[in-house]
Formats: sequence, C-alpha cells, structure tokens
Amino acid sequence: MYLSILIFPLLGSFAAGFLGRKIGVTGSHFITCFCLIISSILITIAFYEVGICGSPVSIYLFKWVDSDFLSISWEFLFDQLTVSLSLAVIYCSTLIHIYSVDYLSSDPHNQRFFAYLSLFTFFMLFLVSAGNYFVMFVGWEGIGVVSYLLINFYFTRIQSNKAAILALTMNRVGDYGLSVAFFALFAVFGSLNYATIFSLAPYMNETAITIISLLLLTGAAAKSAQLGLHSWLPGF
Repeated sequence: MYLSILIFPLLGSFAAGFLGRKIGVTGSHFITCFCLIISSILITIAFYEVGICGSPVSIYLFKWVDSDFLSISWEFLFDQLTVSLSLAVIYCSTLIHIYSVDYLSSDPHNQRFFAYLSLFTFFMLFLVSAGNYFVMFVGWEGIGVVSYLLINFYFTRIQSNKAAILALTMNRVGDYGLSVAFFALFAVFGSLNYATIFSLAPYMNETAITIISLLLLTGAAAKSAQLGLHSWLPGF
C-alpha cells in the first residue's frame, strides 16, 4: 500500500503526458485527479497506522551501490515525519489539481500541465519518503527538473525562459552545497543511511555536524528560493 502512494501520481502523470491526445482534456483531468484522490485516501490510512498508532514502515527494494566502502539501497521509510509531510503534500496537490481543472479550462495545453503537476507531486513524495540521503537526492533533482518545466510552461514567453534558466541555475548552487554535505556525511559517518547517521550524530564532533547542517541548509534555501537565492522570482 505504501509504495502505491507514490505510484498513483506517477501513473496519472504518464497517462496525461503520453496518452493525452488519446484520452483528451477531460480524460487527463479525471485520471490525474482520481489518482491523487486515491493517494489521499491511502496516505490518510498510512497516517493513522504510522503517525497515530506509531508503527513505522521500512521498504527495501534492492541494492543500488554495493562496494567495499559504500553500500546504498533503494529503500523508503514511512515514519511519523514522513507521513505528516506526505499528508500535506498530497492534500494540497489534490486541491491544486481540482482547482486547475476550472482555472486552466481555456488553456490549450491542459494535458501537459497536469502531467507536470502530477510528476511534481510524485517527486515530492519520493523526496520525503526516501530511506537514505542518496535516494532523497534523486527526488530532489526530480523536483528541480519539473520545477523548470512548470516555470517554463509557457515556453514561447522569453521572460518565462529566463526565469526557468535562472531558477535552474540557483538550484545548482543548492545542489553543490548538498553534494558537498553528502561527501562530508560519508567522511564523518561512513554511511548515507538515515538510521546510521541519526544514531551516531550525538557522539560526533559538533563543528563537523554544524558545517554539514549549514551545507544542507544551503540546498534547502536554494530549493525554496530564500533571500539571496530568490532572484528568479521577480522575473517569473
């Protein structure tokens, strides 16, 4: 059930993006909204099981990187923080989908917009439910790509092109800080797994933890267009 929370928005995105001409505007609206509503129901159940009853769920898929010094797996973790964030993401995204049905009713590119929006939701869920920093980075980069596509949705407008390119450039600043943080995490902890890092963090050098935290904050600041990394917003 827990992986279905991520899969349904992805299916809706694929349906609207690759089958948009066959199913039409109404079909794209219905499928993407229906998939988000199903995910909303599933995350509500997950919130009860994990958030209220306190039964975290860890899902292991397969090994991604397996070497003498580094082991990274495709895994997802649904704990109380994950389901709380996912609940907000899916509920807000579902409402945005439903609102956009009428708001963009006269736009000739409805299918493309709903495909982007559902894909953005998928990567947001991928980000918050990742079981380690490396899997989280995949969701992080996915959000960056889809953000570029959404900002540049009206690609015939020069101003949208400029804003999208500038936003992508600002994201690269954050990605640089995030990448350095990952190297530092591996150097200090010898792992990129959440459980390992969180359990060892209280015993590590405070200066190293502070530097790593600031590098992670740089990535978050760039992604959320905080002061100093927000220059693309006025252009958009």
